[in-house]
Parts: sequence; structure tokens; C-alpha cells
Amino acid sequence: MMQWLGVIVRFIVSALVLIVVSWLSPGFVVRGGFVGALIAAVVIAVLGYIVEALLGDRISPHSRGLVGFITAAVVIYVAQFIIPNLLSVNLLGALIAAFVIGLIDAVVPTVLR
Repeated sequence: MMQWLGVIVRFIVSALVLIVVSWLSPGFVVRGGFVGALIAAVVIAVLGYIVEALLGDRISPHSRGLVGFITAAVVIYVAQFIIPNLLSVNLLGALIAAFVIGLIDAVVPTVLR
């Protein structure tokens, strides 16, 4: 039960991070309010998991450094094609969002990377 509660809390924090990034980052728009941000957080987390499963830990969005940063930006950019009504991102917006998410994640760890 506590494990599920942890997962739920992490997705709620991830959705809030996306809302904050949407306010701070030009070229990054989350539509649909909190529910839209929650769905976007789930899609980004699943894409990040798939990237890690296919390419291994070294290229994972969970890794630190330039490769993890670029991978996170690509995952965020690709997510908009899966949920185009909820997420709109240009290349610069994806890079800024990956940077801001990385900064916020350093303080408040989330699944979203």
C-alpha cells in the first residue's frame, strides 16, 4: 500500500513540476490543467522507462550529465506526439524544460526525467 502511495505522490509532484515548467519555459505548454499535466507526467515517465529499457542505464534520462539532459529533452519532445492535445513543445522549450525539471528534481526528486 505504501509503495502505491509513493508512486501516486511522485506523479502528483511530477504534474506540478510540469505546470511550473509550463509557466517558466517559452515553447512548453501543458493544456488541460492539473489532469492534463498528470497525463503528460505519466506519458513522459513511460517514455523515459522505455528509453532506459531499450538503451540501458548510461543513456537513461535518470542518469546525470549531458547525455541524461539531452535524453530527457528528447523524451519531453516526443511526448507531445503521443498527447498532442495536452502537450505542445518546441525544441528550445524541450531543452529549457529538461533543464528546469533537472533543477527542480535536484531539490524534489520525481519520476520525471
